[in-house]
This record gives sequence, C-alpha cells and structure tokens, in this order.
Amino acid sequence: MESGEGDQGGLLCILKDAEGIALGNHMFLPQSVTPQQLQHIVNQLLNNHEKLPYSFIYRTWNLLDLSLIIWNQTKALIIVYQPQAIFRVRPIYRCSSTITGHQDAVVSVAFSPDGQQLASGSGDTTVRLWDLNTQTPLYICKGHTSHVLCVSWSPDGKHLVSGGKSGEILSWDPLTGKQLGSTIKGHKSWVNAIAWEPVHITAPCRRFVSVSKDGVARIWDIVLRKPLLSLSGHTDSVTCVKWSGDGVIYTGSVDRTIKVWETSEGKLIRELKGHGHRINSISLSTDFILHTGAFDHTGKQYSSAEEMKKVALERYNKMKGNKPELLVSGSDDRTMFLWEPFVSKQPKTRITGHQQVINQVCFSPDGQWIATASYDKSVKIWNGITGNFVATLRGHVGKVYQISWSADSRFLLSCSADTTLKVWDLRTRKLKQDLPGHADEVYAIDWSSVGEKVASGGKDKTLKLWMG
Repeated sequence: MESGEGDQGGLLCILKDAEGIALGNHMFLPQSVTPQQLQHIVNQLLNNHEKLPYSFIYRTWNLLDLSLIIWNQTKALIIVYQPQAIFRVRPIYRCSSTITGHQDAVVSVAFSPDGQQLASGSGDTTVRLWDLNTQTPLYICKGHTSHVLCVSWSPDGKHLVSGGKSGEILSWDPLTGKQLGSTIKGHKSWVNAIAWEPVHITAPCRRFVSVSKDGVARIWDIVLRKPLLSLSGHTDSVTCVKWSGDGVIYTGSVDRTIKVWETSEGKLIRELKGHGHRINSISLSTDFILHTGAFDHTGKQYSSAEEMKKVALERYNKMKGNKPELLVSGSDDRTMFLWEPFVSKQPKTRITGHQQVINQVCFSPDGQWIATASYDKSVKIWNGITGNFVATLRGHVGKVYQISWSADSRFLLSCSADTTLKVWDLRTRKLKQDLPGHADEVYAIDWSSVGEKVASGGKDKTLKLWMG
C-alpha cells in the first residue's frame, strides 16, 4: 500500500455508509484505534440510543486493525461502516444426521420461516417433512405423479406447497403432513419455482405465484384453490420468480428477459432486457426478510395474523430503509445485472467475472453482499450496493449448484457436483470448513433462519443435517 502519515499523529479518515454518504466530517484517528472504538464513534454520530454493532471495510477488506494500513495522506482514508446482525450464527462444522428414505435424488430442501420445520422434495415423487428434534422422518407426503422440483413455505409458516415435473401443484398441512384439498392444476409443463405474497402485505398468507416451462406464471389462492391470474408474455420457459416487498412480481425466463407484473389485474408494467442468454436466477435485496416475515432468531410465535403482519412490516421497513429494492439476475451468458426496477428499466450495472454458466445469485440477509454460484467451480462475492467485485472463493473441484447465507450474513454455504459442502468466512474471504459426506453430487442446500442448522440433499438420495 501507499506510505505516509498524518501531521497530527494519526490517519486522516472519513466514515461513509455503503452508498457512499459521509457520516460527519473528516477526522484523525490513531492507528491503534480498534473496531470497538469505531463502533462507539459511529453510534455517537448516528445518535443511536441502542448501541448497535457495525463492521468496517477498507477497499474490499474487513478492517480489523488500522495499524495494518499505511496511507498516503494527500487524501482521506475512506472507511465504510455497515450494520451487523445483533445475534451471531456459529459456523457449521459437523454432520449431525444422515437421513435416508427418499428413493431418488433430493432436488429441493427448505426450512420453514421460523426455522423449526424442514421439507424436502425428491425425484421419487414425494415431499417429506422432518422432525428436527429427533432428526427422523415425520411425514411422507404422497400425491405427485412425477419428480418434485420445488417446495415453498408461506411466510407465515401455515402452508407448504410443492411443484412437480408434471405441472401439478400440491398443498400440504405442515402439522399433519396431509394434502389439503385437491391437486392444483393449470400448468402444461413442469413447475420451476414458486413464490409467496409477502406477509407484510397480506396476512394470513393466501396468494402465491408459480412459474413453469410452459412459459406462463400463474397466481393462485391457497384457500379457493384456483388460479386468480395468468401472467402471459414470456416466449419460453420461465425459470425463476420473486414476489417483491413492493407488491410486484418479477419473472426471469429462457427468453432472456425479466418481466415485472402488477398483481391486481396481472398487467405487465416493465420489461428488463440485457442478458444474451437464458436467465437462471434472480434475487432481491430483501429476500431474507420476505422469506422469514415476522420470524427471527428469538423464536417468537404470534397469536394473530394482524400482529404477524405488523411485525413483518416493521422488519421489512427497517431492512429496506428509504432505498428501493434491488434485483440481481444471473445468466448462462456468464454475466449478472444489478437492477433498480422502480427507478429504471436499464440495469444499474453489468457484472462480469465468471467463466461459465451462473446457476444462482443470492443477496445476503443484510442486503450488503451478492454471492454467485457458477459452473466454473467458483463462488464469487460482490458488493450488494454497487455490484463491484469483492472476492473469488475457490476450493470446489466441480460445478457449484447452490449457495445459502447464514442469517447474520457472516458465512456463506455452497454445494457442488464434487460431493461437498463448503462454509466460507466473509470476513477473511477464505474457506472456514469443508463438509464432505455425501456420496454423490449435492443439488440442494438451505441454512435455517435461526442459524442453528443446515440441510443438504443430492443425487445419493440422502438428506443430511449439519450443526455448529
């Protein structure tokens, strides 16, 4: 780095938030200043009554010690401060249980929003619900006629729906494992993904959207068990979907476009173009809050839908702040685009770096980072505000299929065709733990919202639970 030191026995610094807005004036800080002292300064400048934890970043590295920096004092050292989760997740170190039962590959796993239940979907046509206390199968849910490709929990935790390769959607009671009502039919080909209307918009949850290889997105009412709206406009398979906190639906497609839909009449309100090949994945900066709704690490349960809606809205507004929701998309064209869909139909930035297909993109729970999983055997980290490159995480020797963040945004989990899971430390940008154990490719992972457990499933037909 550059050399030089301030005339006043310290380093000339300026504190800025992730969007580059300065906090206070320039200041001289001693090189012996600690992150704890910086946290005290930020809390004072922000007039925080409750002292909140912050992390500090210089360039793209977490700042642990100013003495490591030798700076040219012709300009101020810019230190970026970012809020941290108040609770801390322990990294995952060991496999606590290997659960057999599925007769074919496990292709989807999902913890409930409160982190207390787990569902898996398999090529054996079943959905299974698991007892996380005894780590044994709780219910085997039968009804699909072909592979179960996706499972999705409503944000209030009351409903579980699954989509199959035959185009059908089934609804399950998480408490009994029984199918609720008849099979929901409408799609002409397999169901690729499902997303629910956020609980801070409607409680109890009723509406969800499914997207299919048939090129159509459909909005359903879980109570009426019938389609409400058909969103037609894509010219090829719809691969991914998000229902945003602002109430609109985003759909990504093999036709290389992202379409934005309003949900009262199903009208197309915007089209986002730029990708040169199929879109595989999209993620919103508010994804974690939209998935967990009113639930957090405290384990609090709610007696009424109104209370749940109120708390969920408070959590959403606190996370989003005054900024618009951001959307990131990943494609077979090896690029990502970062969008501000309510600001412009043009991308905020185009992001390059991967050498092969990008299979998944995922915002961190705090919205500060974007992680990407690629067939080039790497995971990459990007700044969630600017899209700037941060780090490449290397260690997998096969295609990387999925990624999942810890609830406090400090760790990232990845799974691969190389049969392993890997835990990465965002602070050091290095491998924290290698998790071998599967006998074949690992297709699906999820990290519980309360941070205690990870689930993985793959080609070896087993479901594994991992703990810290």
